[in-house]
Amino acid sequence: MEKKDIASYSFEELKMEMERIGEKAFRAKQIYEWLHKKLVDDFSEMSNLSKTLREKLDAEYEIRKVEMVTRQISKMDGTNKFLFCLNDGNMVESVLMKYKHGNSVCISSQVGCRMGCRFCASTLDGLERNLTPSEMLRQIYQIQKISGERVSNIVIMGTGEPLDNYDNFLKFIHMISDEHGLNISQRNITASTCGIVPNIRRLAEEKLQITLALSLHGSNQEKRKSLMPVANKYHLPEVLEACDYYFEKTGRRITFEYSLVHGVNDTKEDAAELIEILKSRNCHLNLIPVNPIKERDYQKPDKKSAENFKNKLEKNGINVTIRREMGSDIDGACGQLRRKSMQGV
Repeated sequence: MEKKDIASYSFEELKMEMERIGEKAFRAKQIYEWLHKKLVDDFSEMSNLSKTLREKLDAEYEIRKVEMVTRQISKMDGTNKFLFCLNDGNMVESVLMKYKHGNSVCISSQVGCRMGCRFCASTLDGLERNLTPSEMLRQIYQIQKISGERVSNIVIMGTGEPLDNYDNFLKFIHMISDEHGLNISQRNITASTCGIVPNIRRLAEEKLQITLALSLHGSNQEKRKSLMPVANKYHLPEVLEACDYYFEKTGRRITFEYSLVHGVNDTKEDAAELIEILKSRNCHLNLIPVNPIKERDYQKPDKKSAENFKNKLEKNGINVTIRREMGSDIDGACGQLRRKSMQGV
């Protein structure tokens, strides 16, 4: 019999589960705290539970493994990149970025990705499977334990498309912001999507306070289609409408992510089209000079070109920044560390 993934139970679900196995409801609070505040990896560490209960838990449940395989630390800015091994031997990446305002962790939501964005290493081998809520949570827990530092901000921008793993992603958001766990404010959580329209609208109805970041990457439908296969299904006007709906329902302004690819989407025409798209929206534009990956021939624009592109947008009232490059000396492109591991490089 397959053991149940106990760290994926919400607090309420764990209370019901303890009652089901004949334990008092207060045990759920103790166990939840061990899992989601004290961040233990094994039932044997739950010292205020009887040996009998610990054995009972061990027989029926498991704390799914998220185990560090590799840790790289940038000599440039102290960014940490982790490769974690899961129960079934699959690998995921997470990144710890240190800022003056606190520590930010970028986590993965899937093993691999099926979205096929042309400039991304994470999608080259397709989708292996979705991550469970506990596997998303425990990337953060392990980073806190390994680094000895508290995480204050979370970005779900690692490998995978969170809205393609909707139910597990949603449960993760509720659990990470739950007062019984790490209690990280939803306002400090950003989720990135390539634009799955029905699930953006669905997410808007959840009335969460997270920031939604849309991977825009093209200033018009045709250009977006050439970079992002998802644009064949969801056209740019309907994606933008869904973003407007999210803002209307939550009051949270959208962040638009735009990977700058030299000679592909960084022209004067692109800037003019972006201005047209964004000028009437309450939003923020994040320009990301693309991380070259050996499997594609996309080039990063030089610093001057990127600044010129940004200035054109700023002069037209667009709220824009060039994302500070973090950890470029440690397999900077998302998905690269995992691919190297898989290929035995």
